[in-house]
Amino acid sequence: MERSETTDIAIIGAGPAGAAAAAWLSRRGHDVRVLERQHFPRFSIGESLLPQCMTHLEACGLLEAARAGNFQPKNGAAFCWKGAEAAIDFRDKFSPGPGTTWQVERADFDQRLIGGARQAGARVEHGVTVESFAPDALAPRLTLRDEDGTRRDLQARFVLDASGYGRVLARLTGLDRPSSLAERSVLFTHVEDGIRCPDHDRDKILIGIHPERPQVWYWLIPFRDGRASVGVVADSATLTAAGGNDEERFWALLGQEPRFAELLDQASAIRDVTRLTGYSADVERLHGPGFAILGNAGEFLDPVFSSGVTVALDSALRAAPLVERQLAGQAMDWDADFETPLRRGVATFRAFVDAWYDGRLPRIIFHDRQPERLRGMISSVLAGYAWDESNPFVAASRRRLDRLAETCANEAMTDIP
Repeated sequence: MERSETTDIAIIGAGPAGAAAAAWLSRRGHDVRVLERQHFPRFSIGESLLPQCMTHLEACGLLEAARAGNFQPKNGAAFCWKGAEAAIDFRDKFSPGPGTTWQVERADFDQRLIGGARQAGARVEHGVTVESFAPDALAPRLTLRDEDGTRRDLQARFVLDASGYGRVLARLTGLDRPSSLAERSVLFTHVEDGIRCPDHDRDKILIGIHPERPQVWYWLIPFRDGRASVGVVADSATLTAAGGNDEERFWALLGQEPRFAELLDQASAIRDVTRLTGYSADVERLHGPGFAILGNAGEFLDPVFSSGVTVALDSALRAAPLVERQLAGQAMDWDADFETPLRRGVATFRAFVDAWYDGRLPRIIFHDRQPERLRGMISSVLAGYAWDESNPFVAASRRRLDRLAETCANEAMTDIP
């Protein structure tokens, strides 16, 4: 017979969004259950954080738990294309807030975060699959299945979906919808990088553009122990045409970008090359009766600017106080107080992703005569401060990017007000 259990807040997923929401709510005295299908530590990509994350980690009480991981520092992003190089330093940004963060192996990072949430009082269960969901404004209900096949009901007062790419509630409630972004694929692995080049800055993610096919780009995320995450992003047809199998394709494409080929000439893979396809996703809405959807479980754009963990943490720290107020009997406007402001920041990231793929942003980044104040505004968005409406490149992202790219093409940088 199925048994029935109760809790204040059920959180699906123990990644960064789930851990942050669980820690914040548990510290406020709420009974929180975190339900995670996988056992930790477990591999995940999304390893290059943005400085905005540091503010969120501090707000939910998980900054020290993360700091104990002694992760590789990160202070910006470097770019390479056809022999040209450029860098954006997050410490030279327009918006207030931290200017540095980390590059992390997510297996370790995520385990530290959920461990911190557990220390804050959250009950964390691994090996649990959510099979069904009944939304309800007062008593939403989940049907759970344990690894031994046991089924049980969990009635909560509110449910947060932080299941990431699992997208549990989007699937179970029919809210899932395709992303408007073009479908792309990625091949990636971890390597012992063997980098000996003295001018390589390990404190920055390196993003490269294919010299002949600018829609193909690469990442190199150094870790502290001489390892690195390396990936190549392209449409599926381009990846498939590059070799007989994904490992051949990965190394063949890597060799076609001169800077990456130089840096990684001694690299050796320490895990199999993996392919992800069609990772961009969206939902009709991010909340409903008795539930809200956080981070990648709702909308995910693209890995190019490492916005995933930032959006995950931001969504968690927006939702958690609203959950508390709703459980206290207050009438909440989840559209006005959660979905609209969250999507506003995501739209800023989307404008930058679009500008990356259509060539406007590379034109801006590789221009060598940008005024410092403009560079600082761009840096702020790329550092994760995509909700700072005082930044013109947040308040009017597309128009400002259009104008700046056009001016870069005309090399009249001082004409921009």
